[in-house]
Amino acid sequence: MTEKCTLFELDYELDTLLEEIDGQIEANGYASPELLDLFETFCDAKTEKIDRIGRFLTLMQNRLAYCRQQADHFQKRAHAADMKIARTQGMVLYFLQGRGLRKVEGKEYTLRLHKNGQDSVSITDPLQLPMEFKELHLRVPGQLWESVLTVVPKDLSERLESCVKEEKPMKDAIKQAAQSLGQVPGTAITRGIHLRVA
Repeated sequence: MTEKCTLFELDYELDTLLEEIDGQIEANGYASPELLDLFETFCDAKTEKIDRIGRFLTLMQNRLAYCRQQADHFQKRAHAADMKIARTQGMVLYFLQGRGLRKVEGKEYTLRLHKNGQDSVSITDPLQLPMEFKELHLRVPGQLWESVLTVVPKDLSERLESCVKEEKPMKDAIKQAAQSLGQVPGTAITRGIHLRVA
């Protein structure tokens, strides 16, 4: 009976039993042994249910940590494989070009020189590359950004604003400002809660 109950149902049943026990004690001066046994059964069931939830959460947390570890492991292995492919391809290209060959044939595979469909750009010296050929990815505090926009001409400020692809709240700055200002518009500072399994 108690095995099918949820934690909330067990809690409700325990409250009900406590009321009955209190009622019997007030009326008779004692509670019946059957009611006390039932109360103990529900207490044991609640303890087991809590332990099951704790075991489940611990298992899931361990699985999550393992999956993240494996993802990192496989990402490193994929990077290593990518580097091995690039090195091997480079050696074969060097071999073919050095001997003036267009292809070499095995029993199963043919390794062949092919021109790429498009030209590729190699940066030989990043320091010499003019700024006009660079794209900047900046992390600029909003206050500095607003200061810049107020001092540049309107057409330039509009062009700068159109470059913004993403905005992120600066949560540490918001917390600090909320301590001194009391409230930052569009925000709420709350102290959250979390479940700790011990």
